[in-house]
Formats: sequence, C-alpha cells, structure tokens
Amino acid sequence: MEHVQEHELSLEQTQRYCVERPIYNEELLQGQLHRRERTPQTLRQKIAHSCRCSSKKAKSHLYSCLPILNWLPRYPVKEYLLGDIISGISTGVMQLPQGLAYALLAAVPPVFGLYSSFYPVFLYTFFGTSKHISIGTFAVISMMVGGVAVRQVPDEMISVGYNSTNVTDSHEYFDARNTKRVQVAVTLAFLSGIIQLCLGLLRFGFVAIYLTEPLVRGFTTAAAVHVFTSQLKYLLGIKTSRYSGPLSVVYSIAAVLSKITTTNIAALIVGLTCIVLLLIGKEINLRFKKKLPVPIPMEIIVVIIGTGVSAGMNLSESYRVDVVGNIPQGLRAPAVPDIQLIPAIFVDAIAIAIVGFSMAVSMAKIFALKHGYTIDGNQELIALGICNSVGSFFQSFSVTCSMSRSLVQESTGGKTQIAGALSSVMVLLVIVAIGYLFEPLPQTVLAAIVMVNLKGMFKQFGDVAHFWRTSKIELAIWVVAFVASLFLGLDYGLLTAVAFAMITVIYRTQRPQYRILGRIPDTDIYCDVEEYEEVKEYPGIKIFQANASLYFANSESYTSALKKKTGVDPCAVLAAKRKAQKRHAREIKKANALRKKAVLKLVNSSTNDVEASVKHEIANDELPVNGRFASADASAQDMSPDEQEHFVDPKPNIHSLILDFAPVNFVDSVGAKTLKSIIKEYKEVGVCVCIASCSGPVMSELTRLNFFDNAVTRESLFHSIHDAVLACQGKDRSTSQADFDL
Repeated sequence: MEHVQEHELSLEQTQRYCVERPIYNEELLQGQLHRRERTPQTLRQKIAHSCRCSSKKAKSHLYSCLPILNWLPRYPVKEYLLGDIISGISTGVMQLPQGLAYALLAAVPPVFGLYSSFYPVFLYTFFGTSKHISIGTFAVISMMVGGVAVRQVPDEMISVGYNSTNVTDSHEYFDARNTKRVQVAVTLAFLSGIIQLCLGLLRFGFVAIYLTEPLVRGFTTAAAVHVFTSQLKYLLGIKTSRYSGPLSVVYSIAAVLSKITTTNIAALIVGLTCIVLLLIGKEINLRFKKKLPVPIPMEIIVVIIGTGVSAGMNLSESYRVDVVGNIPQGLRAPAVPDIQLIPAIFVDAIAIAIVGFSMAVSMAKIFALKHGYTIDGNQELIALGICNSVGSFFQSFSVTCSMSRSLVQESTGGKTQIAGALSSVMVLLVIVAIGYLFEPLPQTVLAAIVMVNLKGMFKQFGDVAHFWRTSKIELAIWVVAFVASLFLGLDYGLLTAVAFAMITVIYRTQRPQYRILGRIPDTDIYCDVEEYEEVKEYPGIKIFQANASLYFANSESYTSALKKKTGVDPCAVLAAKRKAQKRHAREIKKANALRKKAVLKLVNSSTNDVEASVKHEIANDELPVNGRFASADASAQDMSPDEQEHFVDPKPNIHSLILDFAPVNFVDSVGAKTLKSIIKEYKEVGVCVCIASCSGPVMSELTRLNFFDNAVTRESLFHSIHDAVLACQGKDRSTSQADFDL
C-alpha cells in the first residue's frame, strides 16, 4: 500500500505538460473559432411551444404536480413497509403532544393543534417530494402565528355585551376571544398558503437562498427565547397577558416577575417533574441511539402520566391547575376563512410563508443529500401552499417541517411519505375517538414539552464562537438576526435581518481583496506576490486582480486600489509632467529675457572694441539662471519633444498593466466607462493596459455596452494572463529596438 502511494506521489511530481501555441488575444481567437448558428425564437413561437401539449408532456406535468404517482406504483412493500409503519407510529406519538402544545403558542385552543397535525400532514403525502421530513406544527411558526393573533385580538379586548367587571371571569368572553383568534390564525394559514402556492407556480423557489444559514439560526434562536418566555406563565401557573410586537419579550418577563408571588406550586411541581423526565428520556435516546430499536416516546408517556395524575387528583378543582379543557370529538365542517382580515395580516403572511418554506426545504435538502435522491424546491413550495391553504378550510393554522419529528421519522426507518400519512392517521384516531381523554391534561405539561424541545435551538448559541473563528460577517448576520428578532419581534426582526444580509453582500463587493500577481518561475501560474516568496513580478509589468465584479458600487474603489497597488497614478504623473513643462518654459523664458537684455546693453555700448564686446557676450552667456546656465537653456529650447520628454518629464516605472478579469462575473455601464477611463488615462502616461481571462458573458456585456471602438479593440483582451504577459514583453522589446535604432 505504501509502495503504491509512493509511486503515485512520484508520478504526480514527474508529470509534465507542454503546449506550444500562438499568443492569443480575443481578436485572433475569435477569428479562428466558428460560432454555432442559433436561430432566435420569436415571442409567438415561444408562446406556441409552451402551450403545445402532448401525452408525454401532460404525463410529465401530472407526475410533477402529484409526485405520489411517480413513487407509489414502484413502492417496494417488503423492503419499506415495516420501516414506514414503525416510523409512522413513532412520529405520530410525537405529533400528538406537540400539536396540543404548539397550539398554545399559536394562541388557539389545543384541539386546533390536532387539526393542524392531521390535514396538512396527510396532504403532503400526495404533493411533497421529500421522503423524510415531518410536516406539522412547529414552534417558530406557531409563535409567529400567535403573535399575529394576539395583536389582532388582544387579551384586553372588551366584546360588545360584556362589561368591564365580569369580562375576565366570563367563559363566554374567552370563547368569543378564542373564536376570533382562530379566525385570524386560519386566515393567516390560508393567505400564507396562497403566497407559497403562487411562488411555487411562478418558479420562485430560489427565494429561500436569501435566508442564509447564519440568518436562519440567529432567527430561530431568538424565536426560541420568545417561545420560552411565553411558556413561563403556563409552567408557573400564573395569569398574565400575552404580548406581541417590539419588546414583547421584555414585557412578558416583566409581567411574569410582577406576578411571581402568585405562582401555583402544584402546577410548578408538575411542570418541573415533566421537564426532568423529558430531559432524562432524551438523554437515554441520545446515548443508546444505536441499541434502541425505536426512541423512547417520552412525550406521550409524560402526557399520559400527566393526564392520569390530573384526573386522579382532580388538580383542576383541588389546586386550580389550568388544564386543556374541552376537546370536541370528530372533525369540523369546512368553513371559508375571514377574507376581511387579509389586509391587516398580509405582511405577516409573507414572513410566515418564506420562513416556513425555508425551514422545510433546508431539512429536505439535508435528507435528500444523505439518502441520494433529489427534491424540487418549487414543488415543495406548491406542496406547502396546498397544505396550508386547503388545511385552513378545516381550521388548521400554518405548518412547516419540524426538525425534531423529522429526525425521529428518519432515524426510526422511515423510507417514504407513507410514514407521514400513518402519523396523520394516528392523530385522526385521537380526534375522532379518544380526544376527550386528554381534557384533564395540565397546561404546564404542554409547556414542559415545548421548553424541552427548545434545547436544540438553545444550543445554537454556540454558533457565536464558531462564526467568530470562521467569518466575522456571518457572525454579524447571526447577531443582527438574533437581536432584531428578539427585541423587534419575529416579523420585523426577520425583515431587518434579510435587509442586513443583503447589505453585507453589497459590502463584500464594495470592499473586495485587491492583489498584485506574479509568476511562479518556469510555469504559467500566477499568484499573489505578497503571499508567496517564490512568486516574482516581471520587470515593467504589473498584474492587478480584484475578486469582485466591476459595477457602479465598487468602480471608484477599484480605480483607487489599482493606483495604490501599482504605484502609478496617471493623474499625478500628468500633473507632474505639466508642472515640469511649465517650469521648463519659465526657465527658457527667463533665460531669453536675460539674453535679450545683454544684447541691448551690447548695442548701446560706446566702445567699438570687438574684443571687449566678445568678452561681454561671453560673460552674459555664462550667467546662471535658477542654478542652470543660460547656454544650457538655449540648448534646451532647441530640444525635440521626444528629447524633452526623456530628459525633463517624469515617467512611470512600468510600461504595461494587465487586469485579471477571471473573478469578474459581470460589468455594468458604469464599470465599462470606468474601465475605458483607466485604459485612456494610463495610455496618456505611456502605460499599455491589457485585460486577461475575460469570460464569454462579460465579453458579451462589454460588446453590448459599446465598450470596443477605435481606441479600445479586442486586441487588448487576452485569453490568459500568460498570453498578455508575453504580448506585453514582445511589444516592449519592439519599442526598445525602435528607440535604439533611432
């Protein structure tokens, strides 16, 4: 084995390649290549082609819209069915308590969490492309829904027909309030589903890329803090108002602390006991993951124990512990959402639609990569849109992928969407048959389930140290997303974080890395001269590289960095040249004035002694002017322009400048004008500017922007840096030879 590795290493060290070819600029290269002829389609032809339908095309579209038709006929029953059944039961056991718990976050009665755990999950089986994610209630989305519901229907609402003295204790009032909050949550689900559906049909699945990973992790960490603080009152068994909007976390904590003395000790003991049991169960599942056939379903165990203890000890009556209460049996008849609420919740629906899709597609991509299949982002948008919009007619609120349930569904052997369908069937059985058994369940148990499930999100605080080591900009995105979402609320916080993330992209393009390149000896490889000792620059040639595109936002900084890195500022050189010429002209003018004065004195002299006049003329000719003799100025006056430039004018220490355009992705009109100005300015000081490694799309953009003319031709663009270097060297040698011949 070692011999083989040594042989491969020696082979890599001895391999060589040698290519002999002409020096290619773009003019020469395009002259030798023949473009493929492409007949552009007219708009009418494009429309006709897109509207043309065949059986094959119709079948393809049908399979794309209903992925179940693609995989269900080929479902291997013997291989997959057992794993899907076990996974479906395990996920359903988690789906039930989480649905009840997350309904509290959404500010709706617990039974609506069960509805949201059935209809959307069942629908995703038909329209979804991911085989492993578990659709249903999720803490972050439920928290966002609850914030909107509380904002539209606050706790202090006084309904018509109730007076201020009995409103707090009136069950009818709370029923009316909950009904209105359900209407808000349902309408929000309908609107977010329609938005997702429209984005999917318009092929806008790429919008999730704007929610970068640091942004999502910072946002979800802040959401975890929101969720945790909202559950404190249920854990402690105290009565406080629920807040939404900016500083809602601060108000919630202040409200809890102000009523901490009214803590219900029985509720607190039950809640803390459930938290301890859940943490122990999760730790056992984590440590013995490989040995356990399926994870221990501690959540449903805690729910069963809590329900039994509450019913046996009559906690609701004896200790005034708040319980789930009425869970109606059976399914509700479909109802149309309240369309009049749409203008008030439209912005919130957009945020929920994008966050929900981002959560689902990120988890779907992880599992698809792990198990070797592909997902369709646009179809995922359509699937989520159908789940939310159709589910809203059956009283479900907005849903997305749950990370914890998805991990359980995948780890317990789930192979296809059948597992999700089976989990929804389990929830259906509870709704139809045994839901009433959970009416004595203390709300503090549900709060404990929610809090323990936030453990993974709170671990994301470790991202701060990770991003500090890897990328300060990503750390800034994480911190801004966390702080903005924590104090401004999840909706405004998300908008702030997205805006800041896009600003960082502009910042990176405005402040790219600028480098001067040199050649590794005996190669055509060019690297940063400041980074490697072996890299050497060519005499008289500067190779400049910027790792960003050239456009309006960074064109000025590009020009400044070019002048700074190359050490040649054409404006300064031209200014020095003009200053030297003016100084030279003044010296000539002064010398001529002195000479004229001396001649006048000679003419007016009374002596006719030729010898004296000759001496006088010689003396005047030798008078120094500004440290130089007038004879020298007289000779300078007779200099040719080339001689004057050579002896008097300042000149740069380079003759060629090469701009490496390999990292440039695009150039706009401002960038093209800047580039043209650079070429013109350096040409005026005798520096030839070449462009190397310009990609085809950038070449097309330059052509479209009328960049090329008589002054700037394609002959100044080269296929590679080495082509440009060899061309500059050849041009300099020919110029030097011509000067030598003269």
